[in-house]
Amino acid sequence: MSPLRKKRPTVALIFGGRSAEHDVSLSSAKAIYNNLDPKKYRVVSIHINLKGEWRAVESPLVPVSKLRRGPVSSFLPWDGRCSASGALRADIYFPVLHGPCGEDGTIQGLLEMADVPYVGAGVTASAVGMDKAIMKTLFAAAGLPIVPYFAVRETEWRRHRAGVLDKIIKTLTFPVFVKPSNLGSSVGITKVKSKARLARSCEFAFAYDETILVEQGIEGRELECSVLGHRTVKASLPGELIPYREFYDYEDKYLYGKTQFRIPADIPAKIAVQVRHLAVAAFQAIGCSGMARVDFFIDGRTGRVYVNEINTIPGFTEISMFPRLWAVSGIGFPALLDELIRLGFERHRSKKRRVERHPA
Repeated sequence: MSPLRKKRPTVALIFGGRSAEHDVSLSSAKAIYNNLDPKKYRVVSIHINLKGEWRAVESPLVPVSKLRRGPVSSFLPWDGRCSASGALRADIYFPVLHGPCGEDGTIQGLLEMADVPYVGAGVTASAVGMDKAIMKTLFAAAGLPIVPYFAVRETEWRRHRAGVLDKIIKTLTFPVFVKPSNLGSSVGITKVKSKARLARSCEFAFAYDETILVEQGIEGRELECSVLGHRTVKASLPGELIPYREFYDYEDKYLYGKTQFRIPADIPAKIAVQVRHLAVAAFQAIGCSGMARVDFFIDGRTGRVYVNEINTIPGFTEISMFPRLWAVSGIGFPALLDELIRLGFERHRSKKRRVERHPA
């Protein structure tokens, strides 16, 4: 019998994590917990603290002080032999972990080793979606429109700093964006308007990762599009964000909250179709499954659409674009979670069938 047809399959939410986006994960997990229909699912909750220690908790809604108390384990005790926290068996696992050590294929690899169903992208797509340098390479190979950029490794920067700066200045025009390759939620990003600040911004980004990107800045509009699927993939209506500050940075996302949103975006139908097509193409270019949010720029001067990046575990708070875009596209938050869980089971069954056809 399909797990979706059995009475109240158990869904395990995994949230928190070791990344700088720990608090964002808590907010996303709360929204998901509140929108999972208790008549359809039994929900268990697993908190990973900033040290990477796992612990069963009552729910994501408990105060942070309670999340930090009690016995922990180094990973999920699948078979129940860990007396510290006991087994947390589930029919499907739902990672709600943003950033490194969660969105980058690490948790997905653990779940693959345990051979359990889980929501979202697999190991490779998760890793590629987190690493912007590799992501851009695959986007370019798929013929997707991306802005000019340089990927700079710290070893190269330390040896040939003057040469790297010279190449960037000669090839790109200001403003440019400098960002860590492996991070999310706009952490470590700087908008650079002159060469005087370029070196300092690169040093700032290297504090977060050993590879950074320097991208051509686009003066225009920022769009986002949500994607859903496995074998069959579909895209939501696009939405537009209008940053309150220079760009949609971490502070505005999670502290000030003054960025405005147009959902759906007020754009010509032709552009909306193009954005949705490119969102699906970006999803498929990295071999994604389950869900993603794809971000775009529209050049205010030329009208050209550029694919910026893909997020394989997008924000899931009540105000996050991913669920809001699906809501205006006809899929409310609870139904969206139903679909993501269904897709997780579908992906796992598909993999099991392939293994059974070709046993080791």
